[in-house]
Amino acid sequence: MSDASGSPRLDLGPLAAAARRSLNGDNPGEVGTRLPPLVDHHVHLMLVGVGAFAGSGLSGVVDLGAPLPVVAAARGIGMPRVDFAGWFLTAPGGYPTGRPWAVEGCVREVAAETGEERWTLAHPAETAVSELHSFGASVVKVALNLDAGPVFDRPTLDAIVAAAHERGLPVVAHVEGDGMTRLAVEAGVDVLAHTPFTEAVDDDLVARAAAAGQRWISTLHIHGHGAPSDDLERAVDNLRRFRAAGGRVLYGTDLGNGDQPVGVNAGELAALARAGLGASELLAALADPWPRDERVDAVATFVPGPPPERLDDVPAWLAAAVVVPAEELDPVDDSAAA
Repeated sequence: MSDASGSPRLDLGPLAAAARRSLNGDNPGEVGTRLPPLVDHHVHLMLVGVGAFAGSGLSGVVDLGAPLPVVAAARGIGMPRVDFAGWFLTAPGGYPTGRPWAVEGCVREVAAETGEERWTLAHPAETAVSELHSFGASVVKVALNLDAGPVFDRPTLDAIVAAAHERGLPVVAHVEGDGMTRLAVEAGVDVLAHTPFTEAVDDDLVARAAAAGQRWISTLHIHGHGAPSDDLERAVDNLRRFRAAGGRVLYGTDLGNGDQPVGVNAGELAALARAGLGASELLAALADPWPRDERVDAVATFVPGPPPERLDDVPAWLAAAVVVPAEELDPVDDSAAA
């Protein structure tokens, strides 16, 4: 498709539609683009505060590590809607235990299986997952950071994954250190909280992860926050190959980690474009409702003005998005937005 000048128009894909934001009175409203609700799939409310998202372009966030009272308070704020993991589950003494940013109550250490659990009501892994499920957690987060301390042995990790899956909860893993991506893939972990950045994941393992339906949350911008870094280059390369293998990419920023904007992060989207995602794929990564099955239909995203003509312009364009009631947006003829 071309615009009024005859130039090819950037393909934003099926999630984008020309729309007019209708206003009361004589004002005819502003023409722009309607998008589904946008989600940051990796934030930490304990670090940015539950009210930080007012006026942002995000309709949803997924908190991947916080004390339960923090996420309990967040569930009542209305918008954005909050899904959460609750505690980081980690091996005794494992990451992020002892980190200065790890707010008291955000970590739960899970003891290893000893073979004596048959004499008790439940393995510690089963107990921890059961309590998170009862509290309303949407996902279970495990820490597999070999560079920062001990990690779960395979039987304990298997017990956590099994307990979560029995309750319909996906398991998200922070992987860091040699062999941790392989451990997560082989244990059936559903989602990686970060694109692997400390190791170059071999092609066979990338293909296995994609074929198994594993999702990777991007979090690329945290590596240097726009400056070059070895971790960024490894992560971009890993994500490029994962996407090429058919892997599903989720937009996420690890908000709270360093100085990042609240809302849609243009730097994260630019890094995703470097990893090979086109405009429609950027929108799909942002609008994926995971861990929910369906999108919220009461709100929509509106980006005022003409849509971008180049992929390089998409990140800044999306950073101007606002959340609006879906009823405020009326469809317009596509040529009217050109």
